[in-house]
Amino acid sequence: MYRLRGVGLSYNGTPVLQDVSLEFGAPQFVAVVGPNGAGKSTLLSVMAGLRPGYRGQCLYADREVCRWPRRAFAREVSFVPQTVRIEFPFTAEQVVLMGRTPHAGGLFESPQDRAAVERAMSLTDTLPFRRRDFRSLSGGERQLVILASALAQQSRVLLLDEPTTFLDLGHQIAIYRLLHEISRRDLLIIAATHDLNLAAGFADRIVALRAGRVRACGLPADVLSPAAIRDVFGVQTAIAQGPRGRPWILYGD
Repeated sequence: MYRLRGVGLSYNGTPVLQDVSLEFGAPQFVAVVGPNGAGKSTLLSVMAGLRPGYRGQCLYADREVCRWPRRAFAREVSFVPQTVRIEFPFTAEQVVLMGRTPHAGGLFESPQDRAAVERAMSLTDTLPFRRRDFRSLSGGERQLVILASALAQQSRVLLLDEPTTFLDLGHQIAIYRLLHEISRRDLLIIAATHDLNLAAGFADRIVALRAGRVRACGLPADVLSPAAIRDVFGVQTAIAQGPRGRPWILYGD
């Protein structure tokens, strides 16, 4: 679905992404990890078609992302940034309904739109506050609503920048479990995260970035070795066996 070849991007002359070459297909849940400033958010924004000034190739379905008609691309790819500011008095349900915009055929929502919104809010546990003003919600509740909006979009790809920011531990685990499960429905889900154990526990594949370059890419057990973690993050770790035989990372001196 995605092919990146030698992708690079600089801000004010400073390289942020350098020679990134990756391929992604579905069904798959991919976690992108790395320290602050590694280029995780920038990589996702390039793939979302929001950074047209990149070097190299970033192809979705064999077409450069910047050459896709925006409405058609929005039916294919959903992007959820770390934070979203909404200044107007929309309810949580109305914000989720905005995810149906690429499918809109008139001034009013269709029964299909309503069904998609209901299902997305049910999956993200946001139905209890559907009538509340989005601005009155906590940071975690807002994050769940924005995720529900992306799910209501019913795209083939979900690009998520730190999807569990502001969420409590229970919701973090629930969201990663949900992402893993819905990726099985022939979806490609790519999420940037700082939580290596969530990535290890639920992702099919991990991409590790440092200083804008891909330092490792593969199965969690291969990428999250003590040597690789030391190389990318500069910290010492030990690896234990976690749930379902997946690696569990222990941090130490």
